Amino acid sequence: MCRLLLVKSSIEFDIAMHLKEFADISKNSKEFQGHGWGIAYIKNNEWEHYKNIKPVWEDNLGQFGKTKLLIAHARSAFQDKDIVIENNMPFYDDKYVFIFNGELRGVKIKEEGRIGAEKIFNFIKKSDKGDMHEALLKSVDQIKKRSSYVRAMNIIIATKEKVYLNTTYSEDPDYFSMHYRENKNVLAVCSQPYKDKEGWKTIPNNTIKVW
Repeated sequence: MCRLLLVKSSIEFDIAMHLKEFADISKNSKEFQGHGWGIAYIKNNEWEHYKNIKPVWEDNLGQFGKTKLLIAHARSAFQDKDIVIENNMPFYDDKYVFIFNGELRGVKIKEEGRIGAEKIFNFIKKSDKGDMHEALLKSVDQIKKRSSYVRAMNIIIATKEKVYLNTTYSEDPDYFSMHYRENKNVLAVCSQPYKDKEGWKTIPNNTIKVW
């Protein structure tokens, strides 16, 4: 059960400004979020990737500069297992960047991946026939049908141009609900609203959105 962050802007912003808010959220979460973290962001129109096994609040958050798009993930490993940097998100390929927060039980899908989140990413990509929105709709529906219980399934997928989100949870909305803040220049999506910042709205459960 992890923490997610996505920031998309029409103008460049300081990455550290958002990561400091994210680190504070992660450090003060009721669930431990210190099993490593990762970030992907656009620089010179290409994705840059960074992962570290230590907690986000212990890292140097001023090393990344500026961007118009970032996606970050702080990890809370299931049952405190498989804590290696290779299991840190974001997961990515040449087109998509993926982060996940949730827990599925009794999942009956056959897919490659080191951990469940990577298997879900690969499962979604197999449904992509050129329309990720449609692929996400189809895949989420199939995963729900093939799981005995979906405690939560929050997904953010980003390309250089678009952001796709699914939020699903069956319990603990205070922890699992997703939130967003948007003005004419900046969209921020996070597992929790930034502290002392107004204008955040809760995304309804069982929502798929595209920005």
